[in-house]
Amino acid sequence: MQNNQTIDNLFKPSHTKRLLFFLFADTIIFCLSLFLGILFRFNFDVPETYLHRLSYWLFIVVFIKIFFLWISDIYKLNWRFVSINEFYKIVKALFLASIFLYFANAVLQKVYPFYSLPRSSVIIDFFVATLLVLFIRALRRVYLEIINPPKIKKTKRAVIIGAGDSGERIARELRKGNNEYEPVCFVDDDKSKLNTIIHQIKVLGTLGDIEKIVKSNSIDSAIIAITTLHHSKVKELFERLTALGISDIKIVPSINKLPSSDVTVKDLKDISIEDLLAREVADIDIEKVSLLVKDKVVMVTGAGGSIGSEIVRQLLKFEPKRIVAYEIDETELHTLKLEFDNYVFEPVVGDIRDMQKLDSIMRKFRPEVVFHASAYKHVPMMEYFPEEAVKTNVVGTRNLVECSIKYGVDKFVNISTDKAVNPTSIMGATKRVSEMICRSYNKKGKTKFVSVRFGNVLGSRGSAVPIFIEQIKKGGPVTVTHPDMKRYFMSIPEAVLLVFQAAAMGKGGEVFVLDMGEPIRIVELVERLIRLEGLKPYRDIDIKFTGIRPGEKLFEELLTAEEGTLKTRHSKIYVANMPNPLDIAQINEYVDELSYTANSSSSKIKDKLQQIIPFYKENEE
Repeated sequence: MQNNQTIDNLFKPSHTKRLLFFLFADTIIFCLSLFLGILFRFNFDVPETYLHRLSYWLFIVVFIKIFFLWISDIYKLNWRFVSINEFYKIVKALFLASIFLYFANAVLQKVYPFYSLPRSSVIIDFFVATLLVLFIRALRRVYLEIINPPKIKKTKRAVIIGAGDSGERIARELRKGNNEYEPVCFVDDDKSKLNTIIHQIKVLGTLGDIEKIVKSNSIDSAIIAITTLHHSKVKELFERLTALGISDIKIVPSINKLPSSDVTVKDLKDISIEDLLAREVADIDIEKVSLLVKDKVVMVTGAGGSIGSEIVRQLLKFEPKRIVAYEIDETELHTLKLEFDNYVFEPVVGDIRDMQKLDSIMRKFRPEVVFHASAYKHVPMMEYFPEEAVKTNVVGTRNLVECSIKYGVDKFVNISTDKAVNPTSIMGATKRVSEMICRSYNKKGKTKFVSVRFGNVLGSRGSAVPIFIEQIKKGGPVTVTHPDMKRYFMSIPEAVLLVFQAAAMGKGGEVFVLDMGEPIRIVELVERLIRLEGLKPYRDIDIKFTGIRPGEKLFEELLTAEEGTLKTRHSKIYVANMPNPLDIAQINEYVDELSYTANSSSSKIKDKLQQIIPFYKENEE
């Protein structure tokens, strides 16, 4: 069936015309090239006997060369898009044809010398034929792209920042015409490139000259084409460009996010808040992380969430034997299954509060590593429903911990939060208890329990960033709780990679703290988001301060007052100096009491949490 379709396509009117044209053109070329080969060989004074022999050879030469071009699929090439790769195939086909003719002629010289041609004429014929065939194939493209390019109106004059390989490739594609951008100039800090010309586009200056270049060349858009540019430089460029009135800023993804090493126009994306806040790529010990999960059964709870789903994505790179994705939200789990529908991925709908279900699943799959990302994380909502935070974050964690010990899990990684430090919220306090559970149970069985604590991640479902963006799109105002509110931010992929590194390093009982960099004022984050939309804060979009919500505080610490940190071998991972863990009987008594009070009033739950965590203090603002 497929072969029939190929034949049908070949003989459609447009295909047939192209095929007949090239067959006719190549026949003329091969006749001409053979004649010129003889002509050049005898310095334009060809003996009559060779002219007679030429008539015998014409049919053979044309047939052989067209045959080699045909089996090399040269006659299927699209004339409009012929490229270097197609040129190589043509040269190769004609070279093989000429080799065949050369040896056939050599044999003929020994057997029937009166029918042979001079060997040098065959060589000359190859070069002439090849040049003419390449010329006729390139003619249409030269005409369409150079002599008579398409008259497409380009609305945006663009400066390309970065005249390296990525910038060159993007400039080349933009000049083809099928886009809205007209590349006007390059800027690059490599002074050896200054005043050079790439695809008829000049490198006008360095990054320090952007203001002058933008104004003097009426630039409308900017394309940041440096895959290794540090986020601080991206932020600086963004602020300088927006100050010049340029809101249309494109950027190539960082090199680790590219599907291949070759950057193309389709890889360009609008500059985002992640580009302005994300940090350098996390450097992890690939070998050590691989030893943790390679060829092992790994269970991920909360697998449909922002962190859980990224853990699944990153785990697949380390070739686990199986990933058991445990999630209560069937919609999120189904979406994840569509993304990773292969023999490694095993979706399970279940609740960590359901001890019977957990037990049966862990008995069935026998995971060797568990990443526990299942939790209630929304601070204000948990203030209204503290019983749910207790049931999931505390009781659910203990269920999972006990099953892990029962079924011989090697490493248990608890995903924690900076809100567990000096907690002022139910969510933070319950996550602190989950850390305590893991540390207490580390004394029992072979399972090594570690917790990894970090702050807000960009793009997570609990992040305020999507809410801010939606408010901006509606015309504002954007609501921020307090002008001095600060938060730590990191990208989800970086957080997960560092979680893997901490998990591989952990010997059991540690609470790891990720280096979150410098905290960011939320109001400054909102101002950047507004500028990303090409608008001006307080003029086009207002920012309204609504007051701190229940359970919130102005600044999230990563360590409590009684803690300090110990350095590890990794520059972005620290170990919290925690007080001695409670024994299992004591922590179980606390959890049982919390579970009992979960069915009573909020005040009793808070009182019990304060008994367990003396530095938990309800936010009264």
